[in-house]
Amino acid sequence: MRQHPIPPVTEPLQYRAIGVVRGVYEPSDPAVLTRGAIRTTDGQAIEAVVLGRLLTLMRRHLDLSMPHLWVVYPRSREEGQLHLQMVGVWEPSTLAQEAEEPCGSDGLPEGDDYFSVRGELIFTRPETKDFVVKVRQLPRPDGERPIPFKLQLRGEIPLAHLRHFVSLDLRRQEQALQLERLEVLSPIAQRGNRGGKGRRPDGGGRSPEGTRRNDEAPSQAGRSSDKRNTPARDTDSQERSLDPRAAAGSRSHSRAVSRPPR
Repeated sequence: MRQHPIPPVTEPLQYRAIGVVRGVYEPSDPAVLTRGAIRTTDGQAIEAVVLGRLLTLMRRHLDLSMPHLWVVYPRSREEGQLHLQMVGVWEPSTLAQEAEEPCGSDGLPEGDDYFSVRGELIFTRPETKDFVVKVRQLPRPDGERPIPFKLQLRGEIPLAHLRHFVSLDLRRQEQALQLERLEVLSPIAQRGNRGGKGRRPDGGGRSPEGTRRNDEAPSQAGRSSDKRNTPARDTDSQERSLDPRAAAGSRSHSRAVSRPPR
């Protein structure tokens, strides 16, 4: 049995956005469990949808009148409002009884409301403690490439780390994800290098690393002819089972935020 609902990182520059939230799931319609809200212990009602095989697990094994530790993918859809995609539940004491397996602890070393986000820092405003991270996803089985999504997060990150791949530990505070720990891993290769480094066919042109402003979000950071710093797509948080039995992720994706927060 896996001892943690969040899989370990397998690639140095692996994208992901995953976390846990404890609360009571309240469906919008009792007959249809796929949409609703998680009522947290601090009184927040966080909009949520149920993905994958978690729906079957909820119907057969969980008492929805009780709080559970839900495994979720975070999304930013409206400013100041968190949206969650529910993909699993971490409750070994309940699920191990069904599977007749040794059970682990229902708690986590990181505590409740912990989130792990890894991606490209595309916007930061230290004076207001706002920043945005872009997360890319693996192509779908039909070959379609999902649009990267952007997470609006809270915390102070210096401008010097802009356009770097970062690993973040965050904690949910009401409807926001607040930065607790930052690790800067690598600069992201920029599209300004395309066509040859330092190439000036007309005696002018932009510098090899482009001329974007510090607060301008690139459309596709990390995609250039230089592949050395191109991060790996997320293979854990979008693909693997997230509980000891059957709660698994689904390939459901939201559209990216078009611009950084004002």
